[in-house]
Amino acid sequence: MLFVEYPTCTTCKRAKKYLESHNIEFTDRNIKEENPTVEELGLWQPKSGKEIKKFFNTSGQVYRSENIKERLPEMSDEEKLALLATNGMLVKRPILVLADTVLVGFKEAEWEEALRRNGYLK
Repeated sequence: MLFVEYPTCTTCKRAKKYLESHNIEFTDRNIKEENPTVEELGLWQPKSGKEIKKFFNTSGQVYRSENIKERLPEMSDEEKLALLATNGMLVKRPILVLADTVLVGFKEAEWEEALRRNGYLK
């Protein structure tokens, strides 16, 4: 599984601690150093069951400073994915990529259910 995080993000730290406390092995990726590509986001979004706009880090400085909230309604899905791929700080995190689903943000109950379904928790 792939765990995409920004190491100083407190939510990411909680999610990582959760995985480590359950002895779950994962590949760790710093979203600022290696942001998701258009291709990855295009694969992850349908597996997440969420709209593309849910992949935006709406509380981030870049999102606010570039008035992205106002721009999103006029953008196509392809344009949204391309914008997300330009800067990892635009992407909501953490992201956990599993075989059958992609989790965006950290909600412990949601993660627990998905990890059980994928055989990582008993």
